[in-house]
Amino acid sequence: MTAYASFAPHQGSNQLVTLVAATPQILTITAQDKSIRIANAGANPVHFRTYDSTITPAPVASSADCPVLAGMASTFTKAMSHDRVAIFSTAGTTVNVCTGEGW
Repeated sequence: MTAYASFAPHQGSNQLVTLVAATPQILTITAQDKSIRIANAGANPVHFRTYDSTITPAPVASSADCPVLAGMASTFTKAMSHDRVAIFSTAGTTVNVCTGEGW
């Protein structure tokens, strides 16, 4: 039987980002953390993908990537080597991105 732990943020890892419409942005995140939490405080969806910074060319997020809807917060498991997150919003939005452990 698997026990699920509630999300425990890596203190000090939160980044508040206001996205300009249709302009992808890259954030550096803590590679050692297993989870990423994205809280969308804006009125439009945000799309994201995590990746390892050694990948070239660097991936760019688009509307084809995983969405977090307006007014929602979601936690996702990421690969331990992933130290970047690419985020994108078609119409612009404001998000909080932090890493940590658990769900």
